[in-house]
Amino acid sequence: MGKKTAAKINPYFYLVPSMLIFAVFLFYPFFKTIYLSLYKTNKMGEAKLFVGLENYKALLSSPSFHNSLKVTLIFVSVVVIGSMLLGLVAAVLCNKAFPGIRFFSTAYALPMAIASSSAAMIFQIMLHPAVGIVNKLLNLDINWLNDPKTALWCVAILTAWLNSGINFLYFSAGLGNIDETIYERASVDGASGIQQFFSLTLPGLSPIMFYTLVVNIIQAFQSFGQIKILTEGGPNESTNVIVYSIYRDAFFNYRFGSAAAQSVILFLIVMVITLIMFRMEKKGVKY
Repeated sequence: MGKKTAAKINPYFYLVPSMLIFAVFLFYPFFKTIYLSLYKTNKMGEAKLFVGLENYKALLSSPSFHNSLKVTLIFVSVVVIGSMLLGLVAAVLCNKAFPGIRFFSTAYALPMAIASSSAAMIFQIMLHPAVGIVNKLLNLDINWLNDPKTALWCVAILTAWLNSGINFLYFSAGLGNIDETIYERASVDGASGIQQFFSLTLPGLSPIMFYTLVVNIIQAFQSFGQIKILTEGGPNESTNVIVYSIYRDAFFNYRFGSAAAQSVILFLIVMVITLIMFRMEKKGVKY
């Protein structure tokens, strides 16, 4: 083997360890899921009867799955908009130097360090109909987590708050990269703070906003822990997002084939949304 050939091949050997890890923990589960989605399984999750696309046909004609799709899209929309808005507002507020800035910055970033299960348990106490602080402060008598009209909003708001911490850090880093002199020039030209925000800040943050949007959409689709603890998909399937539906079908109903088919559909939905976002990135992101 010549030196030139060896020089071309050698770098690929450094990828072998990572590719092995990907093969075991990513590629194999992915293809095994596709395989199981084409079979009826036993209670141990073993493929027993090949049914082709029957699992997919059953899902696409299932009112329960249609409801899961609707609930998931509403949940993702609320979580993404809420978490990005909270992170952006907090980052803008902390962009100026003032006494106590470090305390506020730490407080705004704190949600990223809190486990979803711990936050869900605290939130559950806060929303308790009898002793919860929310009903006490608002002088209401609402069973927030057991009412189909409010349960999804409660879980979505909690998830948005949990995701806002990392968004705050992203936006803070993006604001730090914007040249301060452009704000000085805009002020001299008579631009108001609101005009500067929409004409200078948002365009300057567009690369970070695009990245944050894609990451938040993917994270929102994967939300599970808080739903499991707070509502378990109820009441009346009002919080039965696709991820929880997969969990319920696999580990409660032992329909691993159906759960695998839902996983594949979820993957396709996220992939299509991501591809659309990257196509839109060329038009809306300014570097």
